[in-house]
Amino acid sequence: MKSVLTSLLALSMIVPAGAETVINVQKEGADKVTVQLNVPKGTIYSSLARNLDYSGVFILSQNGSVKVSRDGEGRLVAEGNGHRVSLPASSADEAAQLNAARQFADALVTTYSKQKGFAAKPFVFISKNGKKEEVCTAYADGLGVRRVTNDGKPAVGPRWANATSVYYTGYLSGCPQIFEVTTETGSRQRKWAFKGLTTGAAPSPNGGDVAMILSVHGDPDLYLIDSHAGTWRRLTNTKGTTEGQPTWSPDGAKLAFVSDATKRQHIYVMNPADKKARRLTQQGTQNVDPDWGENGLIAYTTKRGGDRYIAIMSPESGDAQGRLVTKGGQWEHPTWAPDGVHVLAESGGVLYLIDTREEGDEPKRILSLNGAKCITPSWSK
Repeated sequence: MKSVLTSLLALSMIVPAGAETVINVQKEGADKVTVQLNVPKGTIYSSLARNLDYSGVFILSQNGSVKVSRDGEGRLVAEGNGHRVSLPASSADEAAQLNAARQFADALVTTYSKQKGFAAKPFVFISKNGKKEEVCTAYADGLGVRRVTNDGKPAVGPRWANATSVYYTGYLSGCPQIFEVTTETGSRQRKWAFKGLTTGAAPSPNGGDVAMILSVHGDPDLYLIDSHAGTWRRLTNTKGTTEGQPTWSPDGAKLAFVSDATKRQHIYVMNPADKKARRLTQQGTQNVDPDWGENGLIAYTTKRGGDRYIAIMSPESGDAQGRLVTKGGQWEHPTWAPDGVHVLAESGGVLYLIDTREEGDEPKRILSLNGAKCITPSWSK
């Protein structure tokens, strides 16, 4: 918290002058906090309002016991309910001030609830416009979308390699290869290229092993590559079967992945040490897009009765005790938010935020781009 409290930048430099506008966030239920936001309209106003709303800790309403405002020196201050949170003013560019406001929103979430904030954590996604697919980054407030690549060629399945770079499958040479690109500078290097399919790169939590799908020996199978030594080993060998979409457990001990061994797509879990796989899903005709969160749960897409849903399940019990967290639709590609409560997912090329505590709750519309679809998001943890 201390590092957050020393980083706010002067809000007065990027918001218009004039009378303050009040947004009230009122307690509604035992888990809500009553907050009154007094900030002039502008970029910072929009970011704070959206991030407080999206957090699930605050809602926009009429009265407030915790007051958020600027003081005479431009500092953003929250006071009430036995807490005081503030960030010192500074003169920096608008992007830096916006990031500081996101950190402030996360500080409020952490102070007034038991969950993490996600406002300051970026996510990566693909912007798809016709045949052009570019790697982009954004934040939950939908402000400051950044295009990382500018290739005009297909790009698939971005995943965070670390805090500053992303793995993705690119077709710069006409065949699929794994690239690593730095999100701030766009500098890129080719990491892996094999004969046939090369896709789905998913780094383990410790960064040592990278799981991916290769067809170098025939059918697409699951492999592990040592990112330091460059050695690799095969984890599945299922003739006539396609594996895909690996995702690691939080401790890096297990992998979940998709396989059509039953002629329908289901999610399996494996310990790479013994290569023994166990099927997790029994329901639905297509179970895909698994993302294993730090909360220990797997979010995924399941198709049932012609509709696609976002569901969550424990890897211990599988979907026998899982549950749907959306209404039926065309949902795809869920990724856990850093708070372990929300999931970001795609529907019709638009990104939505889903509160997994509220079954069938109305998702929050996060991001849509004019003329382009936003697909395959992955949130930085």
